[in-house]
Formats: sequence, structure tokens, C-alpha cells
Amino acid sequence: MFRDITQAVEVTQGHLKALEGWRQAQGADESRQLRQVSPEAGKLLAILLASCPPGDAVELGSGGGYSGLWLALACRATQRRLVTFERDPNKATLARHCLEAGDVLDFVELREADGLTGLGGVAGISFCFIDAEPSMAREAYEAALSLLPSGGVVAIGDAIERASEFQGFLDDAEMDARVDAVLVPIGSGLLICRKV
Repeated sequence: MFRDITQAVEVTQGHLKALEGWRQAQGADESRQLRQVSPEAGKLLAILLASCPPGDAVELGSGGGYSGLWLALACRATQRRLVTFERDPNKATLARHCLEAGDVLDFVELREADGLTGLGGVAGISFCFIDAEPSMAREAYEAALSLLPSGGVVAIGDAIERASEFQGFLDDAEMDARVDAVLVPIGSGLLICRKV
């Protein structure tokens, strides 16, 4: 997967990281910032997706498309499809441009819609990455978990950096008997839950 990263993906990822840094330096408000996973977290997400049982992937919160580019590598390697949801029209436009520039639209479908609403309409998933507002994490987790087969994975982004905003959800998920869970201190943190 990582030995065959195309130049289009690498260049697009570099542009997104530069844009994220520029927006932070300019003091952009929270809604305009691009909260993107670290490259290490992106690689871990791709490995997790590639290791899941057969099924497609869903991402709630496309942002600028950075994590979608990593997940697309796993989709290409395992012949899966990623459906990524972004409800912010400006971020959806950026994500669409970046996914097109990265030449991954053969494996990725971007839907400009609320992911919670759209999640139930995606059949046959085995992986879900929740990279949206912490306030929706619990509801998204429950919805995704109900759709996954045994061995399927739900991953939640920003689990360490924004832990205080999750209102007890992270602790509840780690104690949930329906999953094996671990909090991974990579980037801003990932909570990884594998359905038993």
C-alpha cells in the first residue's frame, strides 16, 4: 500500500498539510480550520481498513480529504469502496477537489451530507472512521457498530487532543463489552474499537 503511493496522492497530501498550517497561522476560526490526522494516524487507519473483514468503509467528516486519501490506499489495495460524508459545503468542495487531484475517485465517493443521516444508507460496511464533532461521536459510534460485522472497526479521531469534549464517551467505549478498544497516542489520538 505505502510503497505504491502515487505522486498525485503525495502532492495533494502535501498541499493539504500546507493549507492546514497556513490557516492555523492566520488564526482561522474553528470552522475554517482543517483538523487532519497525522501521517502516522493515516497509515494506521489504512492498515486497519485493509485488515477488516470484507466490506466497504465510511468516513464521517471528510474535512479537506486528507484521511480519505490514506483510506483510499487501503481501498485500492483491497478492492473496497470508501463513502465519505462532509456537511460543510466549503470543506466538501475542498475535499472533492483534493480527492480528484489525488486521482482516487475510482474508490472514493464524497457525499455532501450529514454523516449520521447518511450512514444507515450505506450497506455492507466493515470500517467506520468518525472524524467529526465530539458531540456526535456517541450516536455515530452506536449507528456504525450496529452495521459492522464481527471483526469490523470503528475508529474515532482527536480522541486525546479533544478528550474533554467527548463527555464521557471515550471511557464508555473503552469499557463496552461489544468491542475490544484501545486509545492510541498517535497524532491527536485515535480510539480504535474492534467489534467482537
